[in-house]
Amino acid sequence: MKKIYLNELKNYYGQEVEVSGFVENIRDLQWVQFVILRDSTDKVQITIEKSEEQNKEMVELISNLTLESTIKVNCKVMENPKVKLNGMELIPSSIEVTSVCDGELPFNYKDPSTVNLDTRLDYRFIDLRSEKNVLTFKVQSALVKYMREYLYNNKFTEIHTPKLIGAASESGSEVFEVKYFDRKAYLAQSPQFYKQMAMASGFEKIFEVAPCFRAENSNTSKHATEFTSFDVEFSYIDSKDDVMNLEAEMLAYGLEHLKEEYGEEIKNVFGIDIVVPKLPFPVMSLSDIYKELEERYGYTIEDSEKNDLTTEAERLCKNLAKDKFNHEFLFVIDFPAEKRAFYHMRDKDGILQGYDLIWRGIEITTGAQREHRYEEIVKNAKEKGLDNDVKFYLEFFKYGCPPHGGFGIGVDRLTMLLLDIPSVKESMFLFRGPNRLNP
Repeated sequence: MKKIYLNELKNYYGQEVEVSGFVENIRDLQWVQFVILRDSTDKVQITIEKSEEQNKEMVELISNLTLESTIKVNCKVMENPKVKLNGMELIPSSIEVTSVCDGELPFNYKDPSTVNLDTRLDYRFIDLRSEKNVLTFKVQSALVKYMREYLYNNKFTEIHTPKLIGAASESGSEVFEVKYFDRKAYLAQSPQFYKQMAMASGFEKIFEVAPCFRAENSNTSKHATEFTSFDVEFSYIDSKDDVMNLEAEMLAYGLEHLKEEYGEEIKNVFGIDIVVPKLPFPVMSLSDIYKELEERYGYTIEDSEKNDLTTEAERLCKNLAKDKFNHEFLFVIDFPAEKRAFYHMRDKDGILQGYDLIWRGIEITTGAQREHRYEEIVKNAKEKGLDNDVKFYLEFFKYGCPPHGGFGIGVDRLTMLLLDIPSVKESMFLFRGPNRLNP
């Protein structure tokens, strides 16, 4: 018999079906047993009348069953408005125990406030059983699906690049070094080099969704040593504006379709309304942002610190975007080149042709028009002291490469901000940080 998911049961009233799931609750009363069954889609009540002779074996089985065990049930789906849970109940003809929960759970996953986060992460396989966590990863999956869909609709090709590489992909620091037979290798900080290799190969439009690694000893709510990055690169652009516009359109498309599919459920579980952003996204220069932050909110720092967004300035950009533009997103441009990667294009005044995208007070993207001219990128690499380390990469531009640009979005950070989750530790399936390598 075909397994039916619990959220499909309303289509099977009066029919015999097979369902499976976790036993979430049992009420064993004098004349009847009620079992709440849970799968990844919903919950349903199973009703077993004790007075019926054919139910004797099932009654004994349920009487001795531990919560969080899993069962397979053959049953009839009955509409019953008196049942608070979805107005239906299952009348079983047979129940098979498929696994037994051996003892009490390490903590109550339904009430995470009763346990510290480290314990929850130690037992992540239990923690992920909660309704909020199940929905978190359905939402994350759907948002990635819709961003992918936008790119496929615009003739992008998805590629898969290596994560073991022979040279640091961003700079000489913050990389994990691994032993690779008789030599050193590194875990890729991003697919940047290979995205640009695809441009030099004439692919024109590519993207990748894959893990990235950063050897940063940062113990914050938004950093991780391994994370999932959604990377995009495309050719024949005129400026960084083309890159920003495409990213804005992709995010608006993704959030619009996500709201259609999960908006109501997100509202019920998280108490959050998905805001579909208007196009175009607002844009401000770094220097203008610091002027506005001082004038509006009294935020001042030394001029020497204004070559990048401080954490506090980044946080205040949430207010600035809302107060000045009535928008949740804000593109920040005109960063000085010394703070950015050597492969970002610079104008004649040395201003970086790149940007950061801030959402709800946190940076979610660094993007740019890339330097595609061989002489210029060699000069930039030498300036950073990386010309020997990235010699293979510089070759990509020696034999013709179109003007191009791209960006990367941290999927886990995006999910954290979307659902107002306190820490990226909870918006990742399994968190990796300086002090966590298990489970």
